[in-house]
Amino acid sequence: MNEIPLWILLGSIAFLVLMSAFFSGSETSMMAINRYRLKHLVKEKNKSAKRVSKLLESTDRLLGVILIGNNFTHTLSTALATVVAIRLWTDSAVLAVTVFMTIIMIIFAEVMPKTIAALKPESIAFPASYVLKPLSKILSPLITLVSFVSNNFAKLIGINLDNVDKDELKPEELRTLLQSSGVPKRQEEMLMGIFDMDYLSVNDVMIPKNEIIGINLNDDLEEILEQLQKIDFTYIPCYEDSIDNIQGFLSVNKKADFLGNRSQSKKNLKAELREPLFVPENTPLYKQLSNFQSSGRRVGLIVDEYGDIEGIITLRAILEIIVGEITTETMEKMDIMPQADGSFLVEGGMMVREVNRRLKFELPTEGPKTLSGLILEEVQTIPNTNIGLTINGYRIETVLIKDNVIKLAKLGKEKDIDETDEEQE
Repeated sequence: MNEIPLWILLGSIAFLVLMSAFFSGSETSMMAINRYRLKHLVKEKNKSAKRVSKLLESTDRLLGVILIGNNFTHTLSTALATVVAIRLWTDSAVLAVTVFMTIIMIIFAEVMPKTIAALKPESIAFPASYVLKPLSKILSPLITLVSFVSNNFAKLIGINLDNVDKDELKPEELRTLLQSSGVPKRQEEMLMGIFDMDYLSVNDVMIPKNEIIGINLNDDLEEILEQLQKIDFTYIPCYEDSIDNIQGFLSVNKKADFLGNRSQSKKNLKAELREPLFVPENTPLYKQLSNFQSSGRRVGLIVDEYGDIEGIITLRAILEIIVGEITTETMEKMDIMPQADGSFLVEGGMMVREVNRRLKFELPTEGPKTLSGLILEEVQTIPNTNIGLTINGYRIETVLIKDNVIKLAKLGKEKDIDETDEEQE
């Protein structure tokens, strides 16, 4: 060593620091790279992505290459710095040089390259793969030995590397990923709607029995014709006396045929009806969508275990979970009306889930499906006069009660309403 020129030793130390920085940055970039973007780039036949993906298939070997190179450069650079210290000063300078080299290595060979690699993983990982791939072949025997020892030691302490979790996303994780992916809001809502179908049943989006509008076939023909002119549904339920005795559905096309027929009679009307499709209550929404597709139907009656009708489910209602509300109406819906104090007037028949979605509320959805049902379950009785209550931090006041059903209620976040009241005072 005494014969090696000083400038060569100093140049070697600088080179080893750079190599250590390379290995440190490579390690961080390889571990921080987005695996799903990497898979996409591999499908796009990006050669650098293919190399990185191949290296990441054996993480233990990849880390072996990087750590062997990093520790070697660390050790050798410190040794050369010690030689320089002894030649320039004395043995007593060794400690000072060791401290100096430690600071240099931490700043320039650890913190700085790893910070850059964490921020720009692809920019570091892709070029680094050109060096790491051939290096892994050159050091293959040593890497195999290191991996064998480390893997077996891991098994001794109860870690089985063969049973590590695969790089797969759970639905909840994918939801979080979508929310932070920068996907346009509209597309995000549609994708979230697809995920929501796993947790919803037909009862969550049905038209409740008390809101069903249809044709009573026992009415006079003139009255039936007048109702047909007014009702603008794609499928009109037709019943005798009550909706529990439904005879079938009249499609908009059959309605047009009937109204255009010169011989209009109840018999001809019944001939145009299609038998109803009965859907068991709490059928998962995704399953009912599949049932509609396979049966070629667009509407069904939800029935409980006793065969009693609970409501109507339509294909349109299911699709609206994904694509949002489908309407040809030009007037703004008035089922939710904002108030000056920060609260809202809401129709009692609205689904709690719909209220939560449109107002960004978090009312409980595990029990009753409608706002009216939620209030009645909470008070455990049918109130004779308007009442007020608080559910999950939301203040609710009934405004209109009719036929044992809450038709209209006022609700809002308790905190927001209190703050508005204080400002008015």
